[in-house]
Amino acid sequence: MSTPPESWRQRLKGVIKKVFSQVVLLMVESGHVDLQRVYTDGTKIESAANRYTFVWGKAIKASWERIVKQLDELWAYTQEIAEKEMQDNAPTRFQTIDPEEVRKAIEEIDLALKDSTASQKVKQKVRYAKKNWPDKLKQYEEQEQILGERNSFSNTDPDATFMRMKEDHMLNGQLKPGYNTQISTNQQIIVNYSIHQNPTDTKTLKPHLEAFEVLYGTMPDELVADAGYGSEENYEYLDQNQIEAFVKYGPFDKEQKRKRHTWEDAFYVDNLFYNKELDYYYCPMGQRMTFIGTTTEKTEADYPRKLSRYQAQNCQGCPLRGLDKVTVEFGLIAMAHNLKKLTLKGI
Repeated sequence: MSTPPESWRQRLKGVIKKVFSQVVLLMVESGHVDLQRVYTDGTKIESAANRYTFVWGKAIKASWERIVKQLDELWAYTQEIAEKEMQDNAPTRFQTIDPEEVRKAIEEIDLALKDSTASQKVKQKVRYAKKNWPDKLKQYEEQEQILGERNSFSNTDPDATFMRMKEDHMLNGQLKPGYNTQISTNQQIIVNYSIHQNPTDTKTLKPHLEAFEVLYGTMPDELVADAGYGSEENYEYLDQNQIEAFVKYGPFDKEQKRKRHTWEDAFYVDNLFYNKELDYYYCPMGQRMTFIGTTTEKTEADYPRKLSRYQAQNCQGCPLRGLDKVTVEFGLIAMAHNLKKLTLKGI
């Protein structure tokens, strides 16, 4: 069977989505489903691409940096032995370069070393660079454009990202090219679907709900999802859109199983007594830990997370120092108050 043209497939893709939404709306009208509450989960679907056609973002970056470093070294070497020819020319560092700049720089180096006392090994390296580096850099630029914000893609299916699939019957969890498919249901009937290149469920919730709004012109009133979607950014988004969230945060189950009677757990931030009105904590030995300022850190999704920092005034001579498993940094804790507030609404 012949493969349909890409343009035809793109047009059909939009038509299928419209037909899908119309069928769902008919079921809403007949009372089989409603769009007020949705249950969201995701699964990874393997691409038909060859699993050994991977291109990694880190490898591209490393190759790029290696060429830049070698070009810097060649330029510096050429300036030393051919100072007259290289006088008042290009800068000695190549931080922001493109293939054309590299080509010109290598031609200039080649010309300067032509009748110099440079070793044959260096001249051979310059010839190799002249033949390969500009094309390689052009290839890296094209690959970075395909990557976007991803860390990998498949040469035979550039839209696919390498993801860790579920274990097979031999308990092998392998990285394979695939897509992260998100599905929302009501009454066990699919009411929304979206396909993502990001392997992490946390980063798919927002675009998935935006797709829901495009289909039906509204957001659901309630959303139920597992801890894979529990992040401050998602809680904030759900709160802003007035969606009641039944979404556990990541360490919720671990916290429920945590033993509360060990010294190790006594230092867990959520186990410390907090005076909300006066904004201070008490350490396990009863010393007040006062607010000393805030810091902002970015999550993996580039979301700014605000942390409040508290510190005890004097931990010298504390009898808990050196106890087995007490590895917390004494006298200093950090708490994401906004995340704490949002998680309490979402569980």
